[in-house]
Amino acid sequence: MDAFFAAIEERDHPELRGLPLVVGADPAQGKGRGVVSTANYAARRYGIHSALPISMAWRLSEKARQRGEPGAVFLGVNHRRYREVSERIMALVRRHAPLVEEASIDEAYFDLSRAGSFDRAAAICRQLKREIQDQERLTASIGLGPNKLVAKIASDFQKPDGLTIVTPEEAEAFLESLAVRKIPGIGPKAEARLARQGLRTVRDLKKFSPEELQGWFGKWGLELYERLRGRHEAPLQEEYEPKSVGEQETFSTDTLELQFLFDRLLHLCRHVRKRLLAEGFRACRTVVVTVRFADFDTRSRSHTLAAATAALDRLQFFAMKLFMPFLDRRENPRKKRIRLIGVRLEKLEK
Repeated sequence: MDAFFAAIEERDHPELRGLPLVVGADPAQGKGRGVVSTANYAARRYGIHSALPISMAWRLSEKARQRGEPGAVFLGVNHRRYREVSERIMALVRRHAPLVEEASIDEAYFDLSRAGSFDRAAAICRQLKREIQDQERLTASIGLGPNKLVAKIASDFQKPDGLTIVTPEEAEAFLESLAVRKIPGIGPKAEARLARQGLRTVRDLKKFSPEELQGWFGKWGLELYERLRGRHEAPLQEEYEPKSVGEQETFSTDTLELQFLFDRLLHLCRHVRKRLLAEGFRACRTVVVTVRFADFDTRSRSHTLAAATAALDRLQFFAMKLFMPFLDRRENPRKKRIRLIGVRLEKLEK
């Protein structure tokens, strides 16, 4: 879906149509502590995007206002409403495909092999886009490819309201001119490291052998070699199984006040454990604690237990043990104040 949260708000509030729209935390006149969930395409022209600190989004909006352009409208997140719309859209997808993998609230993979040809599969995609438009008055962008990797990249190729078709014969050539960051698995740090060596496109990386890529990226380098050529064998997974359960909290004021931090950490542990059990899991084996400092430096520490547990006292004990280095010279020698803490449970067991 295209700018899903913002598109729903724009649809439901006609007076907002055409205006830059930002859905996320309260910007608090530039002093807000959270992040952007979604920005519509008008706001993206100002440089506002998902996961951007809301305070920075506010500043970009103010700069646009000073240039004589309309300032962004900031709205809170209405998860219940977005989930309702998502469920109706996923129901439309399932009318056309026997196998659907819901990747997130606004994204899905679906198998059109039974169509028998790319032409017939493309006709189904066009029909689905029309149905979403007619029923929900929202636009979707679809990538049609020989596997999940190519389809995912193609879905971003002509946003908004796009349909990009990449046949098996075209897949390798389609990827060659793209930036290396477009390949899932290559993040900002790897992109920067490659750029320092003059490697910016998929074509640049394709010059290297599997062994050379393995030397740079470890075992994943072998998979990357295949991905660069549009080859990817990951199957669709109709039953989505969460790999982790986590929560985080951004504080209204950066702090090193111990009692406050300990209270919030223990509260997060209680909340995450409650979610773990509510989602049908009986235990976890790994506890992860994340800290974001006032300068946005973000670090995580994790511990894998010898035996799985869901005991609150055990989870809190290990979370506290992981958190303590962020208060002393081990992880915080400059005594930076803390902006955010998070707790995540991984290696979940039914």
